[in-house]
Amino acid sequence: MRFRIPAVLAALLLVTGCAGLGVGREPPSVFLQSFQAVPNGSGAGLPAFEIVLRVLNPNPEPLRLRGAVYSVRLDGRRLVEGVANELPQIEGYGEGTVVLNAAVDVLGGVRLLADLMNQRPRDRFEYSLEARLDPVGFGRDIRIEQGGMIELSRPPR
Repeated sequence: MRFRIPAVLAALLLVTGCAGLGVGREPPSVFLQSFQAVPNGSGAGLPAFEIVLRVLNPNPEPLRLRGAVYSVRLDGRRLVEGVANELPQIEGYGEGTVVLNAAVDVLGGVRLLADLMNQRPRDRFEYSLEARLDPVGFGRDIRIEQGGMIELSRPPR
């Protein structure tokens, strides 16, 4: 009898713990809405990027996002790595956007510029984005990997 109470408590904790891990919930969907170069206020001549993710929450509970980790490669070279921890809550059966602002790593940007100076000038580059969102109370991270072309427009003279 003495060992039944701890066993019952352990079983109860296991069941309630699994409920908190997102069992029975559908995974949210994440789509890349836009990825664009934006002016960088540092004056270093390197672009910054705005990454906008569209998040769909197919569950009745609000989706709270604890944080995000992301990286961007330009022409196969790692250019940006970042984290964010002030992300919006996505209401149940709702959708919302997550905006990530990423400045170029100066050393990586200088290397990329040096490599590009040895090539013919161009305004279009291949990019790949990897992002991981960490939702509160959901059993697994939400990941997105996407690639495409980005146009870096030159500033007017």
